[in-house]
Amino acid sequence: MKKLFTVLSLFAVSFAMAQNVAKVEIQNPPMDIATPIAKDKIELYNQSFSKFVAALKASDKNAVSGLISEKVKNLVNEKMIQTLSGGISFERKTEVYQSGYQKLLDNQTYPAIQYKYEDDKQNPPRDLITVIFENDGKILGVKPDYSK
Repeated sequence: MKKLFTVLSLFAVSFAMAQNVAKVEIQNPPMDIATPIAKDKIELYNQSFSKFVAALKASDKNAVSGLISEKVKNLVNEKMIQTLSGGISFERKTEVYQSGYQKLLDNQTYPAIQYKYEDDKQNPPRDLITVIFENDGKILGVKPDYSK
């Protein structure tokens, strides 16, 4: 009986040691809203975002390409544009919910604006669109967040 227990315990220890556990954690750094973006810059970013949404609605890949940053142009493909088009409601009007700055993986801080839909009266809003811009108004990233 002792031999059986010894063999089983050795097998259990070797099995436990052989397990390779990898933890992947995607970090979405919070937006720093303590430092608001100047109103004139918000207007510039709003114009850029409005043009971007209009280009998505028209499925104009050239217009979309002209509005996004050079840093992400090589990453954006047709499938991503179609997926993004499905994540933004073109029938609903948007308005600025929050503005601030967000630090990205390259350790640089970029202006970010969260848009909510005007008909969404909940606080906090159920559906948000977070847009990260370069200082010149080019879009670095768009992330629609919808409640399920």
